[in-house]
Amino acid sequence: MSAVFSSQQAQAASPQACRQRIRNNEWQAPTAGLAPGAVQANLMILPKPLADEFLLFCQRNPKPCPLLAVTEPGEYTVPSMADDLDIRNDVPRYRVWKHGELVDEPTSIANVWRDDLVSFLIGCSFSFEEALLAEGIDVRHISEGVNVPMYRTNIATTPTRSLSGPMVVSMRPLKARDAIRAVQITSRFPAVHGTPVHIGDPALIGIQNIHQPDYGDAVTIHDDELPVFWACGVTPQSVIDTVKPAFSITHAPGHMLITDVPNTQLAAL
Repeated sequence: MSAVFSSQQAQAASPQACRQRIRNNEWQAPTAGLAPGAVQANLMILPKPLADEFLLFCQRNPKPCPLLAVTEPGEYTVPSMADDLDIRNDVPRYRVWKHGELVDEPTSIANVWRDDLVSFLIGCSFSFEEALLAEGIDVRHISEGVNVPMYRTNIATTPTRSLSGPMVVSMRPLKARDAIRAVQITSRFPAVHGTPVHIGDPALIGIQNIHQPDYGDAVTIHDDELPVFWACGVTPQSVIDTVKPAFSITHAPGHMLITDVPNTQLAAL
């Protein structure tokens, strides 16, 4: 992360300014709290033949994979999300996969871009965090300045013919009264995962050690707090690990694509 774009500046910057800084390699950190009010998106990029089936997978699994946009093959702009967005360069860190193996984590994918690649923009829970913060609810990974903790679970997704894998969840520790309010608030955001999928004992969803997330960073959980789990857009990366497609690209967990769409536009009436 370049010193010319501090954390404080990033959190106050517009979506356009954040994307430009990311494109210039001046921000390579997680994007939680950046461009307040703007929708952030998870990213899954697949060759056209498998992309058709992944679209069906998303339709069958709207909780972890709520679709915000899908591109035509080879397109790397998404005018419906931002006029100047460039999928190849506007994510702080990508992941390039071959046969299910992580082979690179670049800050640009322009050199591996292909005309047959289809990009899926998937809703991100960072979008409802703005509403939680507005209610005075502490979002621990933001207050501690770390990446959100994410875990693979024993919750199975609904498979397609060749795509399957366990659900990934993100976790935010909350006092009981805040957990109840968080359920109410996030019920208004079905386009970004909606309500939690689990509250309480992590072992019931296959998480053996809450202090060792599979992705992201551990956060403090106080004695009077419950872990609250939301479906997570990193789920496609568990699908990659399970089915091992020949080639795919994702965002690095927590490193999102920032759009110009307001979070409020995703709130259900």
